[in-house]
Amino acid sequence: MATTTVQLRSETKAKLDDLKLHPRETYDELISRLADAAYDDEPLSDEEIDAIRLSEREIETGRTRTLREIMRDLGDDRAIRSLVE
Repeated sequence: MATTTVQLRSETKAKLDDLKLHPRETYDELISRLADAAYDDEPLSDEEIDAIRLSEREIETGRTRTLREIMRDLGDDRAIRSLVE
C-alpha cells in the first residue's frame, strides 16, 4: 500500500479523533468510512424528486402546519403539554 502525508490543522485532527469508532481505528479507515458515507448508492427516484419539489412549493406558499397543530389534530394532549412546558 502506498502512503502519503496529509497536513491537518490541530482542530481538524481533533474532529477526526472524535469521529473514530474506536481508539485503534486508523485515520485511513476513518477517512475511507467517511468518504463511503458521502456517496449515495440509492439515488432518488423521479417520484421522490417530484414529491420534494411539491413540498418545496407548499412551503414557499405558506401551506405548512406546526408540530403543535399536528399533535392537537392527532389528539395527543400529553405531547402538547410537553411542548408548552
